[in-house]
Amino acid sequence: MCVHMGLSMVKAIKYVQQKANSPVDMRVGIHTGAVLAGILGQRQWQFDVYSKDVELANKMESSGKAGRVHISDKTLAFLNGEFEVEPAFGEKREELLRIAGLKTYFITKVVKPFASPCAKKINEIRTENSHTSINDLVNEEDDDNDASLDDEELLAQKVITNGQQSAVAEDEEEQVKLENFKQRLKDELVTRDGHENLTKDTNIFLRFKNPQLEQCYAVYREPYSSLPLLAALLVQCIDVLYSYLVLPRSTLHFINIAAPLVPIAMLVVISIAESFSGMLPKFFVDVSKRFNDITFVRELAAIIIALTIGLSNVIDMFFFVTFVRTEHIVSESEFNATGGLEGEVEEDDGVVTAEHLLPESFVEQMREAVPTERILYPSYLSNFGILILIAIAVIAQLTHLTKILLLLSIAALHCYFNIFIMQDFYAVEDDLAHQPIISTRFCASGLLLVAALALSTLARHMDHEDRVIFKWKTEVAEQKETANDMRQRNEALVYNVLPVHVAEHFMKNTKRSHDDLYSQSYAEVGVLFASMPNFSDFYSEETVNNQGLECLRFLNEVISDFDALLELPQFQDIIKIKTIGSTYMGASGINLQRNLRNDAPITERWSHLAVLVEFALELKHALQGINEQSFNHFVLKMGINHGPITAGVIGARKPHYDIWGNTVNVASRMESTGKAGAIQVTEETCNILQQFGYTFLQRGLVAVKGKGQLMTYYLQGKSQPNAEPEGAPPSIELHGPEALALDSTGELETSDIKTPLLKIKAQERSAETEGIVAQEPESLRNGNAGQMGGESQSLL
Repeated sequence: MCVHMGLSMVKAIKYVQQKANSPVDMRVGIHTGAVLAGILGQRQWQFDVYSKDVELANKMESSGKAGRVHISDKTLAFLNGEFEVEPAFGEKREELLRIAGLKTYFITKVVKPFASPCAKKINEIRTENSHTSINDLVNEEDDDNDASLDDEELLAQKVITNGQQSAVAEDEEEQVKLENFKQRLKDELVTRDGHENLTKDTNIFLRFKNPQLEQCYAVYREPYSSLPLLAALLVQCIDVLYSYLVLPRSTLHFINIAAPLVPIAMLVVISIAESFSGMLPKFFVDVSKRFNDITFVRELAAIIIALTIGLSNVIDMFFFVTFVRTEHIVSESEFNATGGLEGEVEEDDGVVTAEHLLPESFVEQMREAVPTERILYPSYLSNFGILILIAIAVIAQLTHLTKILLLLSIAALHCYFNIFIMQDFYAVEDDLAHQPIISTRFCASGLLLVAALALSTLARHMDHEDRVIFKWKTEVAEQKETANDMRQRNEALVYNVLPVHVAEHFMKNTKRSHDDLYSQSYAEVGVLFASMPNFSDFYSEETVNNQGLECLRFLNEVISDFDALLELPQFQDIIKIKTIGSTYMGASGINLQRNLRNDAPITERWSHLAVLVEFALELKHALQGINEQSFNHFVLKMGINHGPITAGVIGARKPHYDIWGNTVNVASRMESTGKAGAIQVTEETCNILQQFGYTFLQRGLVAVKGKGQLMTYYLQGKSQPNAEPEGAPPSIELHGPEALALDSTGELETSDIKTPLLKIKAQERSAETEGIVAQEPESLRNGNAGQMGGESQSLL
C-alpha cells in the first residue's frame, strides 16, 4: 500500500504540474524496518517515528529521482512480485545507504493492481454508464500508468463533475440525519424507564445504597421547594373561617384554632423568604437561606408545621364535645334522635351515647333554650382532616417515610375521636340524614383512612420521582463535568499542537467553515534551527538501550527542557514550530498583536530577533546543565536568519502548523553548514544584531544550496563596555578557519570534536611565531578553564 500510495502521489503531482503549469515535482523514498513511535517535548506536540531505518528512508527519498518511487531491497523483499523494478543505484549517490549495505530500485510497472474501495466504486460507475471494462480503458493510457492510478483519476474527475450536486445532496442528508437523531433522542428520553434505573440503586425504603449519594439527596433541594408549605398556612386559615362562619362556638374554640397561625406563619415565612429574593430585604433572604441550608432544621420545621395543623384539628374535636356539654346548644330533633336510640344501646356494650354525655335533668332545659334551626355537624371536623392530610402530603422537605408516619398518625387520631368520642353526635347527624345504612362516623373514618393510604402512596411515588430526577441530574452533572473536563483537555491539546493565536482562530471562530484553510504572511520574522550533531552517534538500538528507547527518553528530556524555556516571561513571543529528529525549530515575530510604526527604528522592529538570540544562548546553557548531570558531551549547532515567511496549518488529518519561505530555507542551511557549538548567521542578520551589541566573527563565503555563495558570521557574544582590564594583552582577531578554531573553543565541547583542533592549530601557529603561541594557551586557560575543565585535559 505504501508503494501504491507513492505512485498515486507522483501521479497527483503530475496533475498539479499540468493544471497549474508549475515545475513542482516529488520524490518518494520507501524503506522497511523497525521504528519507535511517540511524542517528544512538552509543547507543539506531533506524533513522529524515530530509528535508523527512518533515517535510511529519508536518505532513500533524498537520493531518489523526481517523479519516481525509490525503494530499498528490504522493501522489495516484501512486495511478493507485485511490481516490476529496475536498479536505481542509490547507494552510489548516498554514502549512508552504502554503509548500510542497501541496494535500491525504482518502481517501473504495477503487475497486480491494488483493489481499493475507490476502484470498486469506479467499477460500479463504469458499469452504470458504459460497458467498457477497466482493462480497456487502462490500455488506452500510457504504458507507464497503472490501473489503480487511472481508477483514482477517473473518480477524481467524476467527483469534480458532480461536485456541486453531491455537496447539496450531502447537506440535505446531514440535515435529515440530524433531525432523525433529535427525534430518536426525544423518544428515548420520553420512554426511558426511571423505575428500573432506580431499583438497582435503592432499597425497599427508597434510600440510595450509596451513603454519599443519599447524603447529597438529603442536602439537595429544588428551587422553590419550600412553597408547598403555604398549603399548611392556607388550610389553617380556612379552619378559622369555616369555624367562625359555619360552626360558631365559644371564644376558647376560636383561640384554639387561631393560635397555631402564629408559629405556622413564622416558620412558613422564614422558609419561603429565599424564593422571593427580589421582593424581600436581603437580611430576610440571607436568614432564610441559612435556615434552609441546615437539613435537620429544615425538616424539623416541616414536621412542626404538619403536627401543628393536625393536632390543632384533633384538639378542636375535643373542644367540640366540651362546647356541646357546657353550652347545651343542640336541637330538639337531635334529642329526639338520641332518645330513639335508648332502647337499642345496651349498657354492657361500653359504648358512650348522648344519654350518658348529657344528663337527663338538662334535657328539658335544652329543648326549651335551643332554637331548632341551629344544628352542629361533626363530619365537618373529619372532612377538614382530609384537607390537613393533603397539606402534609405536598410538603417537599420531608421524605415519604416521614410523611406516611404523619399521615397515618393524624388519620388514626381522627378516627379514634370519630368512633369513640363523638359517636353520639354522629348519631344525631345520622338521624338528620334519615339513618343511612352505614353510620356517618364509620364513613368519615373510612374516608380518612383511604385518603391517608392514597396520599401515602402518592408521597412514596413523589419521593421516587424526585429521587429519579435527582439521580438523572447527578448523572447529567457528572456527564457535564466529564464533558467539560474532556473539552478542557481537548482545548489544552489543541493549544499544545498549535500556537495560541492559531488555536484561537479554530476554537473561537464559530462562523468558520470546517474546511477553511489558515495562512498568514509575516514580513519580519526570525527563524532558529538548533540541532545536536553528535546525537546520531549517541543513538544506539542495542539491547542495552532497549532498542533505542532509552536514547529517545534522553532526547525527550532535552527537548522538554528546551520547551520549558518558552515558559519564561522574556521568551513569551518565541514560538516552537516543530522538532525534526534532534533538531529544534523556533521562530520569533509571529505575533498578530505587534503594531509597529512604519518608521520604527531597527532596535524596535527587530527586538524579537535579539530575544531569539538570547533564547539560542539559553538553549546552550540548558544543554550544558544536562551534560553535567548525565555525563554526556552534547553540543548544539545553530543557525539563525530573518526575513519574510508564510505560516499556516496544513493537512486534512493530523493538522500541523508550519512556516515556509526563503527565510526558513536559509536558516536551515545556516544550521546544516555551521559548526558544532557555534551560531551561524547571514551578513544581513549580523548587521541587525550588531545594533543590539552582539559581536561576530566573519567565517567567509559558504556554499548554500539554492543560494550560491553567502557571507556568513559566527556569533561570539554580547559586547560589554570596559570589559578589558588595564594592561591586558591586546586581543588577536583572526579570520578564516584558524580564527574560528580559536575563538569558538569556549563554545565547543572539546570531547565532541573528532580532531583535536586546539592541539593541531597550536602546533601550526608555533611554526610561524613563538610569541603568539605563548600567548594563545595562556588566554585559553584563563578564558575557558571553566568551560573545558577536565575534558580539555583528556583531549590534550
